Amino acid sequence: MITTIETVAVVGAGYMGGGIAQSLAAAGLSVVLADVSADAAAKAHERLLREAREFEEQGLFPAGSAAAIEKNLRAAPSIEDAVRDVDFVEEAVFEVPAVKHEVLRRICAAARPEAIIGTNTSTLPVSVLVPAVTNPERFLTVHFSNPAPFIPGVELVAGEATDPATIPVVKQMLRRANRLGAQVADAPGFVLNRLQYVLFKEANAIVEEGIATAEDVDVIVRSTFGFRLPFFGPFGIADMAGLDVYANCFKTFEDAFGDRLKTPELLSSLVSSGKHGVKNGAGFYGTFEPEMAARLVAYRNKAYARMAQVLQELGPSPLDELADAKNANGAA
Repeated sequence: MITTIETVAVVGAGYMGGGIAQSLAAAGLSVVLADVSADAAAKAHERLLREAREFEEQGLFPAGSAAAIEKNLRAAPSIEDAVRDVDFVEEAVFEVPAVKHEVLRRICAAARPEAIIGTNTSTLPVSVLVPAVTNPERFLTVHFSNPAPFIPGVELVAGEATDPATIPVVKQMLRRANRLGAQVADAPGFVLNRLQYVLFKEANAIVEEGIATAEDVDVIVRSTFGFRLPFFGPFGIADMAGLDVYANCFKTFEDAFGDRLKTPELLSSLVSSGKHGVKNGAGFYGTFEPEMAARLVAYRNKAYARMAQVLQELGPSPLDELADAKNANGAA
């Protein structure tokens, strides 16, 4: 079994696959790129090198990244040539089971039996794709987010047959590329898109009900709770806000919306056992000793202040310009 990943093939040189290849090559891994043809792979390779230089010039990549990518990234004439001798293969083709099945079969026929094979899929369970894989113990989802060169989180999804020992090996590779790997269960949508699409559905409902415009919903999301999300997830935020406060708010929601927004049992059980989060020393994250609570609050304040500074430096988003123009036209 592979215990350390040094060589990688990325199959699918589009926007996602290309970004994954850039990220891993910049970290010093030897990466080979494959696509539907040798010409497509060569053109993608040229594009990725050009983008890397542009990103570095713009200060989006650290100094030396473009040179590292140029040194470590190459294009292969075929999928078979790309995967033949590598430690890890990342399949990043279209989100269509039949297409992925065909590509995975080609990968498995040419790759070493012990090579770890990952699939970059947003919603398809491992169970849907694993029939196309030989030696399924080495297969798992390794789901990067768009745009891959800049988003650090990666979902890792093991199937029923996946050898648990592959997870730390892939996590080590991701850490080398300054990525955070989080293991989740094999369910449709995993965690990222299940949460993201629920938020999007509720945002649509708010607009359809006339509560707010799409533009104002976006302002509220990105300038309130979304402002916190780069630093803390929903459970960390709840622990700091107060679980008893959350429970009381859910009563209002349940009265208005019924079971759809009923108080979660996990929250109710914590509150009923006297665990209210940071304020009284226990919550979702376990025990908060006074010193830890003080450090957490200090980190939170610093993080939010820095975020405000970054947004100030960046200035308004182009979407803000569109919203202003739309509002001006509507007023006229």
